[in-house]
Amino acid sequence: MRGVLVRLTEAWAEILQRRADAANSYPLPVQQLLGEMVAAATLMQANIKFNGALILQIFGDGPVKLAVAEVQPDFSLRATATVIGDIEATATLSTLVNVNNEGKCAITLDPKSRLPGQQPYQGVVPLFGDQREKLEQLSEVLEHYMLQSEQLDTTLVLAANDKVAAGLLIQRLPLQGTGNLGGAAQRDEDQIGVNEDYKRIAMLAGTLKREELLTLDAQTILRRLFWEESLTHFEPLTGDAGPRFACSCGRERVGRMILGLGEPEAQSILAEMGEVDVGCDFCGAHYRFDAIDVAQIFRQTGEVPPASERVQ
Repeated sequence: MRGVLVRLTEAWAEILQRRADAANSYPLPVQQLLGEMVAAATLMQANIKFNGALILQIFGDGPVKLAVAEVQPDFSLRATATVIGDIEATATLSTLVNVNNEGKCAITLDPKSRLPGQQPYQGVVPLFGDQREKLEQLSEVLEHYMLQSEQLDTTLVLAANDKVAAGLLIQRLPLQGTGNLGGAAQRDEDQIGVNEDYKRIAMLAGTLKREELLTLDAQTILRRLFWEESLTHFEPLTGDAGPRFACSCGRERVGRMILGLGEPEAQSILAEMGEVDVGCDFCGAHYRFDAIDVAQIFRQTGEVPPASERVQ
């Protein structure tokens, strides 16, 4: 088995602070959902070691129309949510984003260096179980996704509040290939749901309480859960090597977006507003383009970039 444990403090605090600075703070249930998404996306990026952005999105028909967490291969991360209605203090995943059971969860893997014609890989799963019952835990949704996409048993424990976003991921290693320390020659799918070692480790991980995950340090958690197991520890990733807030927006990127709108649309905005003002939902930065700036964008190239395949 392999495990990944993440505990975000400064990075998560900055995400919330930037939203507070915009005088539009997230309600507590939205904070909890978005924090769990940031922790989960960080866990998945660390688990698969993907050379590109991992983007976790949840969208549906509740007051939270869209929530996004993005983690780069260097563990720089950002997150945002679009809230259009009132949020009750007791709101759950279904009441936030899956009122009519039509909500979806999408995981996108966007390679850093794409080959010509290559598109990002995206997997989409519903926010309901095998009997179409509404799922109330993000961890259940993602466990279902990983079982479908990787055919490996996975256990996730997630928690977040206004100070900490944390998560624990446990996954059974592939039975074949170099990743298997035991060298057993057996098909992976034969072991799904029945591997006794995994079931024992998953049961122990499932005893981890939300408050423990939010308040205890990594070593204490591992010692409490797996004190009878043989553990191999790896050095924690901290500082510049660890998770931290960073936004990939920029004036050049916004310029390409304006180019994608087309010159007639850009000129229409200029005529109405006097400038094109684009705000970043992730970090709160604003990029303003006057008539001269817009003219320069369309003077540089006559080509319009292709539309992105990524769900936004």
